[in-house]
Amino acid sequence: MGKYWRSDRTYHHTAPINMNYAMRECLRLVAEEGLEERWARHQTTGELLWEGLADMGIECHVAKEFRLPTLTTVKIPEGVDGKAVCKTLLADYYIEIGGGLGELGGKVWRVGLMGHNSRPETVVTLLAALKKVLGK
Repeated sequence: MGKYWRSDRTYHHTAPINMNYAMRECLRLVAEEGLEERWARHQTTGELLWEGLADMGIECHVAKEFRLPTLTTVKIPEGVDGKAVCKTLLADYYIEIGGGLGELGGKVWRVGLMGHNSRPETVVTLLAALKKVLGK
């Protein structure tokens, strides 16, 4: 972005204006909430997810001291079809979680709690839906 806006521009075409508006809006939201408050909210929400998963007997892939509150890798329970759970969550609850990548494919789910989605009500909704789907 800096190379586009500075006087020594290296890109000679028009920038995608929607990207510029999106960046401005994101920065406005961060400034409105406060950076420290935003970090604290993400940490609290991540911990809420981890505790809820543990209460369901589901483990996280990464040790707590190394986890990112914005992206949690969740071990798929033994005997559970991870892809089917992802498809059902999306189709029935409009909740999208990702599968593992590379050597973690089929072994973990990736749950993102970023920005607006990093809220307690989002975690509560996800955990309730996951509980229902796993109970089927």
